[in-house]
Amino acid sequence: MLSQMIAQDACLTCGACCAFFRVSFYWAEGEGMPEEAVEAITPVYSCMKGTNQKNPRCIMLSGEIGQQVSCTMYAQRSSSCKDVQAGDEQCHKARAGYGLIPLIEIEPAYPSNDEDYDQVV
Repeated sequence: MLSQMIAQDACLTCGACCAFFRVSFYWAEGEGMPEEAVEAITPVYSCMKGTNQKNPRCIMLSGEIGQQVSCTMYAQRSSSCKDVQAGDEQCHKARAGYGLIPLIEIEPAYPSNDEDYDQVV
């Protein structure tokens, strides 16, 4: 999994997951959300408005996919929004749908021959 800081920065410039999937959840989760943000699917399930269509895009997503985005109700987002994590399978699928490269964790390269030498910082 990507480090928390990298993941947060990646999500602020991406937003693909908010405009690729239908964001559905148990109806009761919508109780704390703005009324204009939620759409009923069945008596049991609701979704974020804008995501239950052929070209989904959550109406609470602000900004341009792959450039700069934000969720205008981030603190109240559903469990299905919280389930998608930067660099996971769902993230990669949504990013690919927008032609964005996958997020991967890269281990920093540490020199192997610097034990007895001063470092220039």
